[in-house]
Amino acid sequence: MTPMTPLLETRALAIGYRRRGKSDVRLGHDLKLRLQRGKLVGLLGPNGIGKSTLLRTLAGVQKPLAGQVLIAGKDIVNLKPGELARRLSMVLTALPPPMLMTGYGLVALGRHPHTDWLGRMTPDDHRKVAAALRAVKGEELAEQPAAELSDGQRQKLLIARALAQESEIMLLDEPTAYLDLPRRIETMSLLKRLARSQQRAILVSTHDLDLALRACDNLWLMSAAGITAGAPEDLALDGSLSATFRADGIRFDQQRGGFFLDPPGGRAVHVAGHGEDIAWMRRALSRAGFTPNEGLGRVLVSRAQNGSEPIWKLRIDESVTKHRTIEALLNTLESQQE
Repeated sequence: MTPMTPLLETRALAIGYRRRGKSDVRLGHDLKLRLQRGKLVGLLGPNGIGKSTLLRTLAGVQKPLAGQVLIAGKDIVNLKPGELARRLSMVLTALPPPMLMTGYGLVALGRHPHTDWLGRMTPDDHRKVAAALRAVKGEELAEQPAAELSDGQRQKLLIARALAQESEIMLLDEPTAYLDLPRRIETMSLLKRLARSQQRAILVSTHDLDLALRACDNLWLMSAAGITAGAPEDLALDGSLSATFRADGIRFDQQRGGFFLDPPGGRAVHVAGHGEDIAWMRRALSRAGFTPNEGLGRVLVSRAQNGSEPIWKLRIDESVTKHRTIEALLNTLESQQE
């Protein structure tokens, strides 16, 4: 198998639900997707579009309405459960309830496809569990009761459990859903590192749009029209990112490279200058419902020095006020609208 040969691919795949005595509910059809070794792929789309259904179908948990899911060229419907488990692992959104086992025991569950019918672990199995813990930097969690772990710690161990399973393909459904911002960044960075260092194909469903843009090698954008796949930068430039989330009131700003709420399109405010402080001022104006423009105009914001201290200057017609903070300047602008 060459590096460009997909570990997982779909052919004319249709996903959704069968209803007895009624027509099928289709959430996607004629899907042609590929997961390659060493790549972290982000699955993005509005709520209810079918991301979890797609993951379950790719994992063989839910039958496709039509088409095929192939792993290493084999249709997953022809793979025995043990063989499928050795090739593919899945980390679900819902964290498991607290269990009467240690962190080590939770990770050791990943060795189930490789043990005998009694579940007895060999020294090699224990080495694989220890290696998985090291990979996620979770060694200090090994002896802690699973019931006492935080959501972030338990999520880390669930990723380690998938690593211990030694599957080349990993599917994760909202792995950052329960985490604060630092832990979300840590988790996505971990997945990116594992994809590269261990040459796994990792697909992660997420609502962390900006984080996915920065961490993922490729994106699958899921909408009612289907799935558009490509590098984040290509999908930004061709308008696919904006089109996918437009109905949710979110737009992708090509200049700033991120997602933003649609501004109300209020009063124009001209902002003079460049740099980090000017960029943050433009962001604040947009958030407050103004429309920041470049150049000169009736309402002008600029940055100046008052001795050694930088200040913000606001000019409205011939009136000029000075402000130490962005908040103070916004308050003045809003008071002028009342």
